[in-house]
Amino acid sequence: MGINVKPHPDFSQIYWVTLEDGSRKLATKNLATGNSVYGERLLKFEGTEYRVWEPFRSKLAAGILKGLKTVPICLEQKVLYLGAASGTTPSHVSDIVGENGHVYCVEFASRSLRDLVNNVVAFRYNMSPILGDARLPESYSMLVEQVSCIYCDVAQPEQAKLLADNADMFLPSGGWVMLSIKSQSIDVTKDPQEVFRKETAILESRGFSVKQTVGLEPFDKAHVMVVAQK
Repeated sequence: MGINVKPHPDFSQIYWVTLEDGSRKLATKNLATGNSVYGERLLKFEGTEYRVWEPFRSKLAAGILKGLKTVPICLEQKVLYLGAASGTTPSHVSDIVGENGHVYCVEFASRSLRDLVNNVVAFRYNMSPILGDARLPESYSMLVEQVSCIYCDVAQPEQAKLLADNADMFLPSGGWVMLSIKSQSIDVTKDPQEVFRKETAILESRGFSVKQTVGLEPFDKAHVMVVAQK
């Protein structure tokens, strides 16, 4: 059996790849042809290169596999990514928005940002690396435009508040947010479900309409992905 690639029926610029053994994987078109970011497999199909999107390495891929109904990241959009780390998921977001979109990547750890710059941004012209604290959006406000979506994956307390503060500055009414909540980063002593409810309630109190919450196990323990609209 050969490789086959088909567009995902629900999400723009995301694909289903059927591998030689018949297994199915998510994938994105590689904006930086020939470049692998985190050791993911590169596949050629009908003259186009695709990157296999591993759900154990990316919470966004995990969320799609766990049943997200909305992925508010599309071709030519501008996205603010909080907690970009070394660039695994941001590189797939870069693929999705394409060369006419843009991904603003905020990361607090200088070593992770250096890896992001050297291994990812060096090959992609639609990404801006920003060394900054996502709790202080005013500190990088001069570097970021208004965006269509904010994606937040930060291992800090007050994740929902932090996201809402950024949305106040960079997200217009009608814009979307995606929040990966890690309960142990917020309060290791509390039941994860209680933590998830509290963070979701904070988003609602800040004017967001929560559209969906999905658990990310078995890909990530004690994590959920929340999709909400301003």
